[in-house]
Amino acid sequence: MGPSCRSSAGAMWSAGRGRAAGPALVGLLLTLLVPGSGAAKTGAGLVTCGSVLKLFNTQHRVRLHSHDIKYGSGSGQQSVTGVEASDDANSYWRIRGGSEGGCPRGSPVRCGQAVRLTHVLTGKNLHTHHFPSPLSNNQEVSAFGEDGEGDDLDLWTVRCSGQHWEREAAVRFQHVGTSVFLSVTGEQYGSPIRGQHEVHGMSSANTHNTWKAMEGIFIKPSVDSSAGHDEL
Repeated sequence: MGPSCRSSAGAMWSAGRGRAAGPALVGLLLTLLVPGSGAAKTGAGLVTCGSVLKLFNTQHRVRLHSHDIKYGSGSGQQSVTGVEASDDANSYWRIRGGSEGGCPRGSPVRCGQAVRLTHVLTGKNLHTHHFPSPLSNNQEVSAFGEDGEGDDLDLWTVRCSGQHWEREAAVRFQHVGTSVFLSVTGEQYGSPIRGQHEVHGMSSANTHNTWKAMEGIFIKPSVDSSAGHDEL
């Protein structure tokens, strides 16, 4: 167990040693740099399975973030927060299907589709469960699992208008297992993650739980998304 420290909110935090983030980050950079990699960095279009992106909360203007620091209360799992910085590598998430697939690489994500959001640098999935969040007492959101494999509480339904998740559109993420929406309401942590915002689950759809796709590596949509590709 790594060193622990207490925030101004009174919660104990545990900084884990974690596994090396180097290979994941190097792979991310190579995808950005190699011509013909089947990825696009900018421009309008659809969010596709296998894409790596940052998610921006439109109300509080923070990006969904995680790191190898565990909650000192509740589940004790890896914490998930919101950060204002746009250049933090710990804010990249990969779009994946459930454990049984259903999200072939390059396939546009459908409105109403259940996906996993896997934190690139730690390999844990966005997760929630019936624990109170540390600051607001809403539902705790954590990062859970190893190397992208967790459990059924890692699934989130993409709520959007139309047929597919468009990169310029605001969407919501509703948890399959508990029905809460991925949200930010403005509470901020003290040391050791001073200024980062609490991310939690809320039972109602409102302005606190709308998100947009921002910086990232977007896999180009497949000509025939139903054939020839394995899920990342």
